[in-house]
Amino acid sequence: MKSLLLLVAVALGLATVVSVVSAGPEAIECWFVEDAGGGGLSKKPATLLLRHGPRGPPPRPDLDPKLYFKVDDPAGMLLAAFRRYPAGASAPHCEMSRFIPFPASAKWARSLSPEQNCPRALDGDWLLVSVSSTLFSLSSLLRPQPEPLREHVVITMATVVLTVLTHNPAPRVQLGKDAVLDLRFAYAPSALEGSPSLDAGPPPFGLEWRRQHRGKGHLLLAATPGLAGRMPPAQEKATAFAAWDDDEPWGPWTGNGTFWLPAVKPSQEGVYLATVHLPYLQGQVSLELTVHKAPRVSLTPAPVVWAAPGEAPPELLCLASHFFPAEGLEVKWELRGGPGGSSRKVEGKTWLSTIRHHSDGSVSQSGHLQLPPVTAKQHGVHYVCRVYHSSLPASGRSADVTLEVAGFSGPSIEDGICLFLSAFLLLGLFKVLGWLVAAYWTIPEVSKEKATAASLTIPRNSKKSQ
Repeated sequence: MKSLLLLVAVALGLATVVSVVSAGPEAIECWFVEDAGGGGLSKKPATLLLRHGPRGPPPRPDLDPKLYFKVDDPAGMLLAAFRRYPAGASAPHCEMSRFIPFPASAKWARSLSPEQNCPRALDGDWLLVSVSSTLFSLSSLLRPQPEPLREHVVITMATVVLTVLTHNPAPRVQLGKDAVLDLRFAYAPSALEGSPSLDAGPPPFGLEWRRQHRGKGHLLLAATPGLAGRMPPAQEKATAFAAWDDDEPWGPWTGNGTFWLPAVKPSQEGVYLATVHLPYLQGQVSLELTVHKAPRVSLTPAPVVWAAPGEAPPELLCLASHFFPAEGLEVKWELRGGPGGSSRKVEGKTWLSTIRHHSDGSVSQSGHLQLPPVTAKQHGVHYVCRVYHSSLPASGRSADVTLEVAGFSGPSIEDGICLFLSAFLLLGLFKVLGWLVAAYWTIPEVSKEKATAASLTIPRNSKKSQ
């Protein structure tokens, strides 16, 4: 019984440890940004308190109480994103600013807001919170309470109404493969919004994907599921999973707006803006798509380069073919073997060729090595070209060739195999020729014997006549 209780205690302890480790940060430090007049901006420290211990929120005398927010997230998407945040990861960048509800400005999204005037239920203060990190990027609309709570710690309650989230803010896709840009969103109407006059079920929404190019957004896809109206055609064969996950009557609701772009090209690199439009509310996140393709590396002449003592070997060419992006290729040369047996830098003249472009958007480039004259001691060394590129692992990719110095190379296994096959073929050829010669001389002898026998045979008719 004691052992069972001990196991239960250990299990509960492990569960507590796991929950503490995976709970993420208790608070997120932000900057509250607002217009300072004259075209400038002012920044003030602010904090989002995600959770706290049994003693309540910790005091923050360094903050303005109106910028110290205790977060209530009915849909749970914002809190869940931070709950999985690793303890050792760098702190995310967080900014918040004031937000004013307004109808969507795009023509295709005007059906979301039949009235141009914002409903009185949306009056009051709103905050737009933008969080970016290497793990996720999100945008949330919060409704703070008009006045801070005056308990043992002065703090302002803030309710999360809309969250737009991507778990892959920097997708990296191989050239020619499909790109899938993750997007999730959640909506929890506040008490003022959720009045009995509203229809049950999730509200209509609009989804918009744009690619930034030279400061302008190029519309790739727009959708308003369930609403009538003419939509602009999707560009570049793009599609999206634009739908609510459920149709519960009063929410909160979660939805999916993941974007799919087939067979990506270099021209499709860039910053993608995903916007979710609700009636009078909007949330937006950005993703930066990069395209890559690893080079194929080959070295010529190969696998052996020949040279006589005192002469320079032929020029070596290391070809890195069909890679992307075109920038950042580096070719290094190494010498392995020979005196000392270690790897060292090659002596000689090196240079890179100009870049050659291919129809699929990839490029090729070659590195050249002009070697000095060799000695007999260098027989059997290996020249290695190692290519480094952002599409490759840190160790790069290499190819090598062996130096054979004339007069110092013995027969190799390959040479023995070639000699054996040559001897075997010659033996077979000799046998075939022998058979042909024997057949040639045998055929006349047989015909001669037949002719002689025929001449000695006496016809029966001649005997009768005698």
